[in-house]
Amino acid sequence: MGNCLVAQSGGPTAVINATVAGVVQANHLNPIYDHVYGGLHGIEGILAEKLIDLTGLTDYQLQILKQTPASALGSCRYKLKRENTADFEKLFEIFDKYGIDTLFYTGGNDSMDTVAALSEYATEHGIKGHRFVGCPKTVDNDLMITDHCPGYGSAAKMLAAVVQQTWLDYNVYTRQEVFILETMGRDAGWLAASTELSGLVDLLILPETAFDADKFVARVKEIVTAKNKCYIVVSEGARYADGSYLSAGKAKNDGFAHAVLGGAGQALKNLIVESGAAQRAKVQDMSTLQRCAVISQSKTDVEESFKLGMSAHMRSMDPTFTGMMVAVKRPEGDTPYDPQFFAVEASKVANFVKHVPDEWILPDYAGVSQQCLDYMRPLIQGEPELVCNAGLPVYIHPFYL
Repeated sequence: MGNCLVAQSGGPTAVINATVAGVVQANHLNPIYDHVYGGLHGIEGILAEKLIDLTGLTDYQLQILKQTPASALGSCRYKLKRENTADFEKLFEIFDKYGIDTLFYTGGNDSMDTVAALSEYATEHGIKGHRFVGCPKTVDNDLMITDHCPGYGSAAKMLAAVVQQTWLDYNVYTRQEVFILETMGRDAGWLAASTELSGLVDLLILPETAFDADKFVARVKEIVTAKNKCYIVVSEGARYADGSYLSAGKAKNDGFAHAVLGGAGQALKNLIVESGAAQRAKVQDMSTLQRCAVISQSKTDVEESFKLGMSAHMRSMDPTFTGMMVAVKRPEGDTPYDPQFFAVEASKVANFVKHVPDEWILPDYAGVSQQCLDYMRPLIQGEPELVCNAGLPVYIHPFYL
């Protein structure tokens, strides 16, 4: 029957392993592959033949895998460049050596480019019998065509809850104070926008809107004057009209020529204090916590990630199903939220960015529209029942260890 291989790439999420569990569980129910292999550390590890057999994972192990954050198979920031034919030749040698018919690659924009590139190479070189299937994931929620990305709902839920809790904390004092929460989001502000679900954010700064320092300072002064407090959320990718980032810590070395950011919150704090807009400001950088907090997993998010893996497995039965990504579609109108899965060419997703629509962003950093809130709210619903031991969640020991 042949074998399949599943691997993970890019930044992890709180539900990325549920997709892997979905592929394995689907093969238990419909064993179209003799073995389900896991590729350790994505394409980088596959090139080194670092594979592990996941076929025999028990139902209990799959349950624990679904609630395990980060990438249980390990991840990478390895760019598969089309001009580097040696990598492609090596990969297809490995696929043939292990009898791998299908590669399920879970990741974001660059991972979908890998899926597209492998499929293109096979077609151009007349290589038959291999399928390459993309499974979307990213807390940034910035993939085109799919309604949203598995991983975003849990991160959004976590951030909205953090705003609720920190808002209560910083309000206990009568002193004047500004609180600044910095979220991930290099090119798109979906994560920062999700904090609006709390209903407590005063000012929201997204990468989609050019930052105007004077306008921002004026708004802070206005809010602080009115209530002695101001709660601000800023995306790490916030930038000025000339494209330069608020963040001081910039680099072009994450493996995919993307800016490595951090420090937008501190930049705002300096601006606020130095301008006299407020006497005191505190910064909370959410860093990696927003993408690995299983205690705030969205049940909807976990189930979608799992079902997407199962859908990808089922679709791979078609020998022509290659170079495709399995995407999510929500029902139209006022019908209950019941997402469906469909397929799209990975090349139409790779290297594009889905921004928060301009019409969903309110002027003067006032937040997002009701339409945006209605889009986000179904994605954070439900709390999965966590398996715990001695008071702590149980996790799969990382396969790469």
